[in-house]
Order: sequence, then C-alpha cells, then structure tokens
Amino acid sequence: MDRGERLTDFLPTTKKEVELRGWDELDVILFSGDAYVDHPSFGAAVIGRVLEANGYRVAIVPQPDWHGDFRDFKKLGRPRLFFGISPGCMDSMVNKYTAARRLRSEDAYSPDGRHDCRPEYPTIVYSNILRKLFPDVPIVLGGIEASLRRLTHYDYWQDRLRPCILCDAPADIISYGMGEKTIVRIAEELDKGRDIKTIHELPQTVYLARENDIFGGIKKDDIILNSHEKCLKDKRAEAENYRHIEEESNKIHASRLLQQVGNRYVVVNPPYPPMTTEELDASFDLPYTRLPHPKYKNKRIPAFEMIRHSVNIHRGCFGGCAFCTISAHQGKFIASRSKESIMKEVRKVIAQPDFKGYLSDVGGPSANMYGMAGRNKAACERCKRPSCIHPAVCPNLNTDHSRLLDIYRSIDALPVVKKSFIGSGVRYDLLLHRSKDEAANQAAREYTRELICRHVSGRLKVAPEHTSDYVLQLMRKPPFSQFEEFKRIFDRINKQENLRQQIIPYFISSHPGCRAEDMAELAVKTKRLDFHLEQVQDFTPTPMTIATEMWYTGYDPYTMKPVFSAKSPKEKAAQRQFFFWYKPEERRNIERELRRLGRMDLLKKLYL
Repeated sequence: MDRGERLTDFLPTTKKEVELRGWDELDVILFSGDAYVDHPSFGAAVIGRVLEANGYRVAIVPQPDWHGDFRDFKKLGRPRLFFGISPGCMDSMVNKYTAARRLRSEDAYSPDGRHDCRPEYPTIVYSNILRKLFPDVPIVLGGIEASLRRLTHYDYWQDRLRPCILCDAPADIISYGMGEKTIVRIAEELDKGRDIKTIHELPQTVYLARENDIFGGIKKDDIILNSHEKCLKDKRAEAENYRHIEEESNKIHASRLLQQVGNRYVVVNPPYPPMTTEELDASFDLPYTRLPHPKYKNKRIPAFEMIRHSVNIHRGCFGGCAFCTISAHQGKFIASRSKESIMKEVRKVIAQPDFKGYLSDVGGPSANMYGMAGRNKAACERCKRPSCIHPAVCPNLNTDHSRLLDIYRSIDALPVVKKSFIGSGVRYDLLLHRSKDEAANQAAREYTRELICRHVSGRLKVAPEHTSDYVLQLMRKPPFSQFEEFKRIFDRINKQENLRQQIIPYFISSHPGCRAEDMAELAVKTKRLDFHLEQVQDFTPTPMTIATEMWYTGYDPYTMKPVFSAKSPKEKAAQRQFFFWYKPEERRNIERELRRLGRMDLLKKLYL
C-alpha cells in the first residue's frame, strides 16, 4: 500500500490530502487542539467521521500553529459551510496544569507529550484568528472546553468568574455535550442556505442574542438564571444558578436556560434525549482507522497508547459525583452500544498487528453501568435527581449486570484474547446494592467474582475518594464503610482463588468540606487497612461542577449552607501531607499539625 492510499484512509489534513480525494472544495474544516487520532475516543475524529457519513467533505487541521502568519489556518482555504473548533478531549487548562497550577509533565494528546502544540484556551485563540481571517464564515464551537464553559463559570487558573465562552470567542454557536446529532443538524441547516445567526431553535446548542432576537421570545417555562453581573457581585447568586444548570443537564425533558450578560442573553437550548443504541452504534461503527495520522510516524501520543487496545461500550454516568464533569457533558442516562457493535470493534482491535492478546479496558465512564436504566421510564422522564445512586440507589434503577457479563464472556471466548481487563472505574456501591430483584442480586455477585478473578491486571483501581462521611456526602459518594465491605469481599475471593492481587484506592484532598482533621482520620483509617497510598490528588476546581461552585462560592448550591474549602497553598499542603504519613520526611510536619489540632489520639494511632 503506497503513501497516497494510506492517507486517503484518514480525513484529510493538508491541501495535498484533499487533492488525493479528488475534492476541489471542502464543506467543513475542523480545527483541533489535539493530535489527529482517527479513533472513536477522540472527539474531532468522531465529528469528522459523522459529517463524512452524512455526505459532507470534511478536513481536520490538528494543532495549528497560532503564531506568526497563521498559515495553518489559511492552508485549506474557506469551507463552504463552516469552521468547527474542537479544543481537545480535555479542558485545555486541566490538560496543561496541575491542581497547584504547575505545568504537567506532558500533554497526553500531543506527539511525544510536547507542551508547545496548543495555546491556553484554544477555543478562544482559534476563534479570534479565524474570525480575523474569514470574517463571514460561520464558526461552530464544540468539545469539552466550550461545552463546560457555556454559562458563567469559575476559572481556577485566572481565579475569577468568566462569562459564557461565546463572550470571549467570536464564534456563532456552541454544540455542547456529545455533538453527533447537533453538528449534522447545523450542517443541514447551513446547506439549505440559512444564515447561522438565525439557527436558534436546535436542541443542544448555545447562542448569544439580544432579548428581541431570542427564538420564540422569553417563555414562561424558561429558567432565567441570575445574570453574569449579579454573579460577579454575589457568590450566592452564582451558587443558586448551578442547581438549575445541573438539574437541566440531567433531565430528559429539560427547560431552556437564559442568562443575561451585559445587553445580551446566553440561550442554552435543552439537550437531545439520550442516544438510542442504534444511534450510538452508528457513531462507533464508522470507518475509523483507529490509528494516529501517518504524519505522527515514530512519534508517541500518550493518550492513544492508553486506549489503543481498549473498547468503550457505553456513554453517560448516573453517579453524579460532585467533582466530575461527565454528567454535564454526556448526561446521567446511559446510552449503551449493542453487543454486535461492541464485538465488531473488539475484532478490529484484535486484528491489529501489535495486539498481543490483552484488551486493556472494556468499559465506559463507569465500568459497570452498561445497559442500566430505570424500569419505569415514565418515572425517569419526571426525574431531576443529579444521581441515580446517591444518597441511595434509586428503587426504580435496574442494576442487573447480566448483559455486561455476557459481553465479557463473549469477548473472552475469542481465541486470540488471552485476557480482557477492566481499566475503567468500577462502582462498588452498585455491586453491593441489594434490590428486590433477586436475579439482579445474583448477577451482581457473579459479576464481582468474575471481575476479581478474570479482569484484574493484578491491581484493581476503585475510587472511595475519602473516609469522612460528611465529605463523602458532599462528593455524592457512598459511605467509606461500603469500600471496607467491598475490600473484605475482594480479599476473601483472592484467598479462595489463591490470587495475589491488590486493591488500589483513589483519594482526594482539599475537596470542599474537607478539613485537615478529616485528612488525619483518613490517614489512620487507611493505615488500619494496610494501605500506603499512591493514587491521590488535590482537588482541582474545573468549570461546571457542583464541587467547583462550592469551592468558589462557599455554599452548597442545593442547601445554600456554607461549606469550608482549603484554598491557600499552606492549607492544601497541610491536607495533602496526610496521604504520606508513612514517609519519614513527612512525620515531623504531621506531628506538628496533629498537635495544633489537639488530636494526640490520632498521633498515637499513626506512629505509636
């Protein structure tokens, strides 16, 4: 196969590649902050392939150089319909900086992990360049960065509230969330000759408009949020907004959200209903090469290395964790692929020449939510709970793991597969839940044993996140006693099967509500369980999470009660040190902190 044939398997990225396709014009040009990996885990590839499947001629410009003469922005010329901007699979600032605002060791979505391939806030930078070069071409924003900055939000890196990203990025519309349906509708409407400034009725879009230009006018069932200006003056107003924002992100029949910014309104149209299995299959079954573009030959893209032999089986997460953005972007309702689609992708993976018999992950946002939904759909259509499992598992939720077990067993039955691992996070509260359906309970027990015996690569990662019930309540995580119960089951099954596996828990320090004393108790409890913690992190405030709003405003958006947060470097360091009580160099500072707290009882439990 010559170079030209290989290139035409990918969406074009250069003028030469466009010509190889025999095209003299492009309909859509996508600019991506990530390297171009033609894989269903990379958003720009998905959007490009979906548009291609609908008959549009699409090109991708990955990681354009934003310095100098902007030649990367000009090289493919003017698209017939629109420019699309996908800043990357992560918010650019989360991707670049740690919780301490230090530069991360590598950019996982860039060749060889380089740091100089994307600007900060690429959505804003790319939009301004394109608007300057092509003032009359529509610009559509998508991806995590625009999606989670669609309303007034706290920006941790600038330590200030910022308005909807459309106020800083001179684009026309945002396609928020998982954008396959929306982007095709936008393309269709523009293809009909409509002006982008009139396309205001589409679900799952955001636009700016003066009051007289709001589609249909302000209606009685619209939710009018506190204005950006009021939020700047009053942190309670910002906290109040986020209860509405979260609830409407997680409803099947959501209301439209309006927020005034200056003399205009940000209009957030309700999302589409969750994708059907057929719709999700159609997206995953597109002709992805599952490889980085040939331009990256002999270069390592860390994020691709992590997922090259993995398969994503569903979208959405009904956990509702306060610090997580998944429900704000994908929603809480689970959209599951068919077994046939999953097996088709598994066969593609195992056919790759570098496949050695091991699938690194068969999972999703949470590994064991596949196929789960409410038994009574009418009840789900009225529900606005942000979580289906907190503070307790909803009695309407069908927690049957049978379909998931069938998929695992079908994959493992393939002769080339030596082992399939579950690398995604497992919700042990779903495994421990006892419903009125005994068949579902039995399937949970079977799943637990099979997970531990067949799908752990020596270390099973789970996320209790904390040991304090108060902090866990704010996090929307189950009590720590449930983790202890799951660990007992894990240890018992390991002993029965003569396995030597570890359970690796994840923990967070400095989450809203957490004080130094809570971290000291965490150290004592995890010491009692014989853990030397390694999977730990400081809480990082990220746009559009309830935890970030608590951290910034000092209020719980659902109760409006005050919530303490550790904010100064000194406070955060005092909490983080307790993760490492077992390191000799930390002992003196920990002893000093425990004396300050008057907790000599904990000092004795840690060191005597």
